[in-house]
Amino acid sequence: MNQSALNLIAVTVFAFTMLSLLGPVIHVSPLVTAIAAGGLLGAATLDTLSWQGRGGTLLLDWVAGFSPEHRARVLRHEAGHFLVAHHLDIPITGYTLSAWEALRQGQSGAGGVSFDTTQLDAELLQGKLSAQQIDRYCTVWMAGIAAETLVYGNAEGGGNDRQTLYALWNALRRSPAEAVLKERWATLQAKTILEANRAAYDRLVAAMERRDSVEACRAILDSSLDASSPSAA
Repeated sequence: MNQSALNLIAVTVFAFTMLSLLGPVIHVSPLVTAIAAGGLLGAATLDTLSWQGRGGTLLLDWVAGFSPEHRARVLRHEAGHFLVAHHLDIPITGYTLSAWEALRQGQSGAGGVSFDTTQLDAELLQGKLSAQQIDRYCTVWMAGIAAETLVYGNAEGGGNDRQTLYALWNALRRSPAEAVLKERWATLQAKTILEANRAAYDRLVAAMERRDSVEACRAILDSSLDASSPSAA
């Protein structure tokens, strides 16, 4: 559970606690508190069962969006995924930087960079997933954490990225201990790629903040990489 969710839960619990304590003083019936708590619980249950938790995700993302640091972290996290995927020739189909943007594009969750996983899915179905494919996708999944660590010295996001890596390991019937090692290796690989292409990364961050198209972002990366190549000197 992320910090925004924990903060919202803490505020809600505090509010209901204070309402219960101060209710008799300010002449608020305990029934009102009970109805409010029941309504909130019912709404949360309905959201979970009927909308797969999207309402809660939107609410948490909206609350977190008031923090400039949170928005900056999300931007830099997703730019890390984008650059590393582009560097490893994994097709990028889109990106969003908030749950609202994701909802408008018909996606679930809190947003992020979308990849074409057709080749990965095909190999998984055939039971012949190559070591190269595993390394490529694990590096891309850990790139957001690597980007946050590179910029801020630590990572607050990336829980879903880790879950994706561990889900793959579970599907491959490989040991969880090995997955931990792969996570560390992939994070280091992604950080190395980002450090080697820092100028391109910074330009990509600016482009994604403007909500440039995927094609425009790719062009920025290509031009930055071309400019930094030895032949351009």
